[in-house]
Amino acid sequence: MTSAETTSATGYSGPASCYAEARLRLLHEQARSGPPRRTELARITDRWLAGLLASGTHGVPAGVSLVAVGGYGRGELSPRSDLDLLLLHDGTLDPARLAALADRLWYPIWDLGLDLDHSVRTPAQARKTAEGDLRAHLGLLDARHLAGSAELTAGLRSAVLADWRNRAPTRLPELRELCRERARRHGELRFLLEPDLKEARGGLRDLTALRAVAASWLADAPRHGLAEARTRLLDVRDALHLTTGRATDRLVLQDQDQVSHHLGVLDADVLLRQVYEAARTVAHADDLTWREVGRVLRARSGRPRLRGLRGTLTGGGRAPAESARSPLAEGVVEQDGEAGLARTARPERDPVLPLRAAAAAAQAGLPLSLAAVQRMAGAGGCRPLPDPWPSEAREQLVTLLGAGEATVPVWETLEAGGLITRLLPDWERVRCRPQRNPVHRWTVDRHLVETAVRASELTRRVGRPDLLLVAALLHDIGKGWPGDHSVVGETIARDMAERIGFSSRDASVLGTLVRHHLLLVETATRRDLDDPATVQTVAGAVGDVGTLEILHALTEADARATGPGAWGSWRATLVGDLVGRVRAVLDGVPHEPPAGDAADVAHERLAHEALSTGVPVLVLQTDPHPPEGADAHHDAGRAAGEPVGVELVIAVPDREGVLPAAAGVLALHRLRVRTADLRVLTLPHAAGSQGPGARAAQRDALLLTWRVSAVYGSLPEAVRLRKDLERALDGSLDVPGRLAEREAAHPVRRGIVAPPPRVTVAPAGSRFATVIEVRAQDVPGLLHRVGLALEAAGARVRSAHVSTLGANAVDAFYVTDAAGAPLPDEEAAALARTVERAVRA
Repeated sequence: MTSAETTSATGYSGPASCYAEARLRLLHEQARSGPPRRTELARITDRWLAGLLASGTHGVPAGVSLVAVGGYGRGELSPRSDLDLLLLHDGTLDPARLAALADRLWYPIWDLGLDLDHSVRTPAQARKTAEGDLRAHLGLLDARHLAGSAELTAGLRSAVLADWRNRAPTRLPELRELCRERARRHGELRFLLEPDLKEARGGLRDLTALRAVAASWLADAPRHGLAEARTRLLDVRDALHLTTGRATDRLVLQDQDQVSHHLGVLDADVLLRQVYEAARTVAHADDLTWREVGRVLRARSGRPRLRGLRGTLTGGGRAPAESARSPLAEGVVEQDGEAGLARTARPERDPVLPLRAAAAAAQAGLPLSLAAVQRMAGAGGCRPLPDPWPSEAREQLVTLLGAGEATVPVWETLEAGGLITRLLPDWERVRCRPQRNPVHRWTVDRHLVETAVRASELTRRVGRPDLLLVAALLHDIGKGWPGDHSVVGETIARDMAERIGFSSRDASVLGTLVRHHLLLVETATRRDLDDPATVQTVAGAVGDVGTLEILHALTEADARATGPGAWGSWRATLVGDLVGRVRAVLDGVPHEPPAGDAADVAHERLAHEALSTGVPVLVLQTDPHPPEGADAHHDAGRAAGEPVGVELVIAVPDREGVLPAAAGVLALHRLRVRTADLRVLTLPHAAGSQGPGARAAQRDALLLTWRVSAVYGSLPEAVRLRKDLERALDGSLDVPGRLAEREAAHPVRRGIVAPPPRVTVAPAGSRFATVIEVRAQDVPGLLHRVGLALEAAGARVRSAHVSTLGANAVDAFYVTDAAGAPLPDEEAAALARTVERAVRA
């Protein structure tokens, strides 16, 4: 190839165009994908770059080599990966000639639009850079020779590896902290709905870190499943690059369907599940490897082994000597800070041993030895448990679940060894299953374990803690099957309970708990607790006080394991009030409602003021019931400098149009409604009395209690809200028109297609009203449109219970006809259709 064939204004277009064509053909070649395509992509890139280096008049100068580092050095080239290159020289080449050589390499790469990370250094300079930059050192560990002086490259590789091994006692703790910081920033890949395949914990960066640990010769990662996990993550990244045309590592929601189709995967959920399984394998190997690194480094420094160490490099405390074995349970001992098998253990004769070892490890706060798990799970390991389980196995499972936070790492070790699905075959359906609801922070299986952890803190509140813990583990077991997961889960839970060895009656109770695990919180937040039908319905579903007691604790544990803000004093108070009323029914004792607290007295005073003046009364105050665990990232009000939440109370004489008017005014002022309650207060009106013995007239006031936060900016002043509400009620403020103008001027950007709304009539919701349930995507003005539709249909809203869960609105409206009676079935169904049309608009 001559110089005339290769040069252009920017240099070397001939070979660049040939390489680009070959690269493009390869990326669109359906028959070759995955590792073969990455290998071939690296091969043709190697040949092209070697040709660029040799394309000068005098070929490759002596004392120069081209080296691939980082991902390119490992041959992990995805379609849009950048090229990490080091032009290595021995320092003898003329600087001008060295600069021209570098230009001959870099410009053609830039011309193709490829990202390039490049450097020009001597071996001494490369080593000095690595000494001060851990990331640079990690990249050089994967150095691979491309062209030029192979001896120069080999010398650098040997020196860099020697430096790494010599400095391992200081470098590895530094690497560990780097990994921890990255995990804090990017989260756990195996639990994220939009994971970063590279940076999140359990991703490609952690695989690189594990290679670096192995290169230190201090410890090595467990190899089982790691190669498959690496391949899966790289395959998904390749498909992500090809479908988006961008160099991205984040698997966002709108790309998941395309990526799954490209990979030939059934759907996005199956894709995420495969990604989560790979990330779990990497994360588990990461835990075990760093635990071993800590053990080795402490042994070198003469420090004692730490009891209860889990993936840390430093700590305090005293523990037995390395060789000591302390018995924990039959066939289980503590050694070197882990729970392992005793020398006398015979897994092939002891099918309960996995549960006994796991329970002992969790109760002692120790990690469960991987070697022990492999021995129990491998060929010649433990036999399957009989059906039903013996009582010891059941007791050991309950003991494991009751160990609190220590349960999680032990459970994950059993999971990694395949023992969980061997013990509980139905677990396979929920393992690594994603949850599309943004309220949930965990996958289904991890959420179940986390719920058991939270339930372990509540066992003193119930008479049957074993049923509470097992119900916590199984309450979402139906999510692996089509249909309502609570209904499906009831059948699965009953079958599993009988296999585990519970009596038929206990299995029936567990089925009831799984079937109704959402009953208390949904009823308390979406139903009128003053309606006797509400309490009777719950009492009939629960059946007895003992089950109610467990269900109450399960409800709290489930919510606390869901995510920040899912449980707080407000929900706890509502659920507690409902439980008290249901308990009274089940005990056959008339329920005495609690005496009005200060808030009730204040609300009644506002209602009296509204009735006496005839105009709305409005009060803004700091939310007295903020969600526990709320953080700034999940609360727009906090981000705008406001309190975690603000309570807005509106009292107004009962009349038509109050709900849509109030909701519309809040939407105009860009207030996000998190929860809302509407109720009618019937109060005596003294002005209607005719004398000392006369009966006081009754008047109705509407009381609306909102928990709101600003979408952005500051909260409006109460006086502005009140004036706008007055104008909306008297018709001088065109709320629908103003909302429409704002939507036209500033349309809401929606990155995903939300499921269609669903409006239904709740069966047997109340004897005194018809209950209309609305479930829809939360958008500005939604509650205003619902209120308008109800008013236009002639329905009177007697109470309402509104909740915003993430991006979802879940609302219940108690409506009657003009005479105050429930609607006939046909009219109720027609009303639901009318509201649904309004919500879809």
